[in-house]
Amino acid sequence: MTILSDIPRLLPEGMALGPALDRALAILERAGFSAVIYDYTPVPRSHDGSLITPNILEARRVPEDMLALWKSGFYQLDPVQDAALATAAPFVWSGLGKQSRVMDEVIRERHRPVLGYMHDMRFSFGVTVPIHQPRGDLATFTAIRIDAEPDFAADAAEIVPQIGVLGQIFHDVVSAGFDAETRRTHHVRLTPRERECLSLCADGLTAKEIARRIERSVPTVTLHLNAASRKLGARNRFQAVARAAHYRLIEAAPAA
Repeated sequence: MTILSDIPRLLPEGMALGPALDRALAILERAGFSAVIYDYTPVPRSHDGSLITPNILEARRVPEDMLALWKSGFYQLDPVQDAALATAAPFVWSGLGKQSRVMDEVIRERHRPVLGYMHDMRFSFGVTVPIHQPRGDLATFTAIRIDAEPDFAADAAEIVPQIGVLGQIFHDVVSAGFDAETRRTHHVRLTPRERECLSLCADGLTAKEIARRIERSVPTVTLHLNAASRKLGARNRFQAVARAAHYRLIEAAPAA
């Protein structure tokens, strides 16, 4: 079975996220899937290793409470997301039965609430496509079958590579329309001036030199640097620069 026929017509360049997700679900329904989920985050993990709630988290035909639960903390307990960070290949999972190797390797006790939800909602078979970008961005495209027949998993496993292609095409289509705010982490928010001061600090400038560069007083520069450090939970400016770089909030100027 193929689900990839006529993809350019169904998912043309420039299509917005909502309509594209509707089309993706229609394509997946050909293979018997019930629901689809897509998420995107420019920085997948915080500096302490915790999963960051994505900037985009959209779905079709999932239980009514699912997105609210994931946005309020279940995302950090989702073993599927941990598995997506551990592999670049599409993988299968189940809320009811045997897990794939990559899932077995990441599942821990802390994942129990999400696994329990998947079981209660009868998420019997899922395919997740991890989409790793060169700068570290992560998107996942997930097809779910709710309450599948006993033989569904064997048949669906054969088209996992096709779902991988569909997920990548979907991401390429919708991500072309992402604006700068979507591509910036929302986990920590710095003002433009705070980002500017940290960027100059990362380039080796002192507070006095930064003050001359941006035509502000030294106390004002110090205020911006201290505010940025507090938001980043940093003990000093060196740690603030490192964390800001981790969250892609600053970029050092190219070497002369």
